[in-house]
Amino acid sequence: MSLRSAIVEGDVSLLPGKRQEDWRWTDIKGLLRSLPDAAPKVDLSAISTGPFEGLAGTIHVLAAGQPSHLIEVPDGETRVIALRIVTQRAGVFLGSVDIKVGQDASLVLLESYEGPDVQSVSQVDLGFDLGPGARLERVVLADAGVAAILVSKARITLGAGSELAQTLVSCGGRRQRLETLVSHPGAQARAQLDGAYVLDGQSHCDLTSEVRHEGCGGTTTQLTKGVVRGQSRAVFQGRIVVEPGADQTDARMGHHALILSDRAEVNAKPELLIFADDVQCAHGNTVGALDDEVLFYMRQRGLDEHQARALLTEAFVGEVIDRVDFEPAREVLRGWVAARLGT
Repeated sequence: MSLRSAIVEGDVSLLPGKRQEDWRWTDIKGLLRSLPDAAPKVDLSAISTGPFEGLAGTIHVLAAGQPSHLIEVPDGETRVIALRIVTQRAGVFLGSVDIKVGQDASLVLLESYEGPDVQSVSQVDLGFDLGPGARLERVVLADAGVAAILVSKARITLGAGSELAQTLVSCGGRRQRLETLVSHPGAQARAQLDGAYVLDGQSHCDLTSEVRHEGCGGTTTQLTKGVVRGQSRAVFQGRIVVEPGADQTDARMGHHALILSDRAEVNAKPELLIFADDVQCAHGNTVGALDDEVLFYMRQRGLDEHQARALLTEAFVGEVIDRVDFEPAREVLRGWVAARLGT
């Protein structure tokens, strides 16, 4: 069962829901009683500028009426590309993107999900293929409107000695799931999967990932931090699988969240499945509130409570943002987080 199959077949019974273990906190079947009509074709000339405007050499726009894209970076070359997934009107939208990064090539992909507050239902499938020695930095800003239902599913295949650095930043939606599935060959390849969410109102964000180590000598690091306010809900599901024979794997995962409202909720399930002996693996998870002693210290130095809370929260989420290597995108994300938190 999946959102894509339900849309293709026109059958709401195929929607993912709480009876499926990996979807029990992101129930779409219980939310939709019927599927809307297909979204009308988007007029690309009427689209305003995106959040990463001016940072990329090439811009690709994926929208209704343009359901698929192919992005290729030849061997040894370096590119900065913006990928804008845009929803302008209510309706159903399916899209797909294939990204191929050649041997020893480098790609910075600035990926944004954009749209007004319309009742859209979208699934975007992305396939990434990294050649030997390739590098991909994927920076994702998901701000597609609080009324939107969005599922983004990325399948990433790493080559020997390749490097993946991914940062997902989200403010959620009616239902929003950003899913990453990584096939890790070992072979000195490295994967860094980071995420940050800033939720308010009744927004919902689900960051789900699985990294499958299939060979010796691979590294994975993962850090996700978030803030929930109002009646919002965050979901973190991170799974690292070390297959038999994937010795000398180094895998570490951390998820940490702040709950700033009595009615907000965080559901977290970090998992390590290890079937090899010679490995170094660890995971951690914390959910709590701001430290009252630190708040008191800051207020003693002239800040009011709102300012103190906003600055502490921004610093908390900022640990993830600071790990973004591409500086122009890092500054965009910092400004976006500050605006969301009112600092």
